Amino acid sequence: MNFNLTQIPERTSKPRSNGITMVMDKGLSIPEVHNFMSVAGPHVDVIKLGFGTAFVTPNLREKIQAYQSYGIPIYFGGTLFEAFLVRNQFDDYLAICKDYGINYIEVSDGSINIPHPEKCGYIEKLTKHVTVLSEVGSKDAAHIIPPYKWIELMRAELEAGSTYVIAEAREAGNVGIYRGSGEVREGLVQEILTQIPAEKILWEAPQKAQQLYFLELIGCNVNLGNIAPNEVIALETMRIGLRGDTFDLYLNK
Repeated sequence: MNFNLTQIPERTSKPRSNGITMVMDKGLSIPEVHNFMSVAGPHVDVIKLGFGTAFVTPNLREKIQAYQSYGIPIYFGGTLFEAFLVRNQFDDYLAICKDYGINYIEVSDGSINIPHPEKCGYIEKLTKHVTVLSEVGSKDAAHIIPPYKWIELMRAELEAGSTYVIAEAREAGNVGIYRGSGEVREGLVQEILTQIPAEKILWEAPQKAQQLYFLELIGCNVNLGNIAPNEVIALETMRIGLRGDTFDLYLNK
């Protein structure tokens, strides 16, 4: 850090296993990647090329290599995995990931229905070769999953080999663990935490109020995802009590 300041909570060090910040890139150019990393690189743990953007991004290989030059893992959005899967192109997807040097894969079923034993089978197969993040929850706001089912699905996917289970929220933060307004389904979250270790959950939290909720509930080293590139520095200050929202969290009074 740039100066000495007492009563700052201890953040985990990179490479982190918890306290990670996952950033969603929805279309940065290669120069923007370098500009972004020059400022936020120390606080970024993993990059997701959102939904199916990798399919239409020009100079994709160079962009991936730009991120990798900073030692940042990168992966394709789960929607792209589902797009290949629904077209019976799972092996093609694996070949593409290998070709582009992608060592993280998101296994999701937010847009298509996959029998859960089959989904766990994909996780088991992939975890032998890559780091797997599996997403739980539907992108359909009308599809409400009861808490016991969230726990059952998350537990099974971790047992199948997922490094993290992602709690679905979409890029807007208005489905899954959130209501349509963006409000946290607090009872759901707290019930999940009675059974699933917090360090194994990556909470999608694109909105500031959502990030604040999890920081107050779990602490500065909570795993947060779907963070916009221009919000990374602001989030890091909120993690350590240097933003008004969390200013009093760590002060000894």
